[in-house]
Amino acid sequence: MATFYWPSILTLGAMLVMIGNIMLVGHFRTRYGVVAPATTGNAHFERAYRVQMNTIESVLLFLPALWLAGLWGHASTVQIAGATWIVARIVYAFAYIKDPAKRSLGYGLSSFAAIALMVDAAGGVVHFVPA
Repeated sequence: MATFYWPSILTLGAMLVMIGNIMLVGHFRTRYGVVAPATTGNAHFERAYRVQMNTIESVLLFLPALWLAGLWGHASTVQIAGATWIVARIVYAFAYIKDPAKRSLGYGLSSFAAIALMVDAAGGVVHFVPA
């Protein structure tokens, strides 16, 4: 089983990604004059806002999978899939803001990483079911 170290480090990394998204939305809101509570009005702002919302949706699956895999799965899966999710969400953000049609790589990699964590967690839970 993995330890709490890697899920903790990777959770901090996911939090940094989300903080980056918050800052980007705030920057674009100011830069393009999109006054709160508006969520439309400029395409660049809207892309940044969608990146933030999509990342929040994704992290709701990622974090429980990460911690369950950390408790019940393999440390190597937690490390690789967790780091992949973080890097993929950054790739996703930059691609989406530049051209929404090019967001697929980041989306696909982050989804694959989250699913890998879920599968690893489920396998560990099933393996350790009390007799």
